[in-house]
Amino acid sequence: MTVTPVIAGVGRTAFSRRSGRTVLELATEAALGAIADAAIAVDDIDAIATYHDNDTASPSEVASDLGTGPLTWSQSVVGGGSELCALIGTAADVVADGRASHVLIYRAMNGASGIRMGDYGTGSAAGYRQFMAPYGYATPVEVAAMAAARHMAQYGTTREHLGAIAVTMRENAQRNPAAVMNGRPMTMDDYLACRPIAEPLHLLDCCLETDGAVAIVITSATDATARPAVEIRSWAYGAGPHSVVPYEKYPDLTTMFPIWLREQLFERAGVGPADIDVACLYDAFTYTVLSQIEDFGFCDKGLAGEFVGSGAIATGGSLPVNPNGGLLSEGYIHGLNNVAEAVAQLRGSAADRQVPDAHLALVSGYSFSRGSALILGSAA
Repeated sequence: MTVTPVIAGVGRTAFSRRSGRTVLELATEAALGAIADAAIAVDDIDAIATYHDNDTASPSEVASDLGTGPLTWSQSVVGGGSELCALIGTAADVVADGRASHVLIYRAMNGASGIRMGDYGTGSAAGYRQFMAPYGYATPVEVAAMAAARHMAQYGTTREHLGAIAVTMRENAQRNPAAVMNGRPMTMDDYLACRPIAEPLHLLDCCLETDGAVAIVITSATDATARPAVEIRSWAYGAGPHSVVPYEKYPDLTTMFPIWLREQLFERAGVGPADIDVACLYDAFTYTVLSQIEDFGFCDKGLAGEFVGSGAIATGGSLPVNPNGGLLSEGYIHGLNNVAEAVAQLRGSAADRQVPDAHLALVSGYSFSRGSALILGSAA
């Protein structure tokens, strides 16, 4: 019998700058929400997985706190956003293969009040970093800034193009009561006036630092009995040469990970870029949205600035991007909140931010030159 893996439940905590709670408490709350949303019992969970940067509670701790039964599969991946969609895809395969029936995936973090990913000096100085850190090239924003500068020089991309992304995400957040930046609108003038972080990227080009948690439950379509389930149509993981970080050996700083995985991603789902109704792109920085739009094939290389400036990524545009406000304006839960948004859109439950007739969603996660992506579809 063919098993169709689906996302059957979603749970989340409030997002804030200071939760005042442990990551275990956050993980458990989100997990219980996802289990309830899937209309299953805690005892039904037989597999748990997470990805992290040594800043969260382990699957065994969460299982103990929830009071699950024995687990047939568990995964704890140390890695950034590049692991997001790959972990969900792997869990889908686990369900399809019959190794587990109900997989809980969560991401819990105190990203503002606890361990801050963007802190300078928190990473290892070993390996390639020893040659980069002395020159101030050591954190994600500096990597993205170098790529953005190259794109600007090569294709004429402007700060206003990047600003169109930031302003659109903030506008989207005004229709999302759960967004950290709800109630805090932003204009292009606000964007252009904000302080620099790593030229050409400024403060409002960077995602939020957030405390909170999101969880999802993956099961089979036949076991999904509650709210409309969302099918996991395809997933792919890809990395190019010298993919640890884009430094002097990287072949083209204006490209990102989608060029290594897009063919298999779309082919496995039997669709193309034009078929995608909503894109939940990992927007750690404005520039990386622009690059992904090109590298997934939504527009020709070098034309994404014009594309985003035209309003195409707005909720009513040809490619709505992150109707929740994304990592830039909803919150940064390492990308899992964008998966939750894709599920809401495909369920038709996104209220004022709902994209009309949303049946296919693309979700991405990355660590610049390596990353993963999902294509999700409504079961109807």
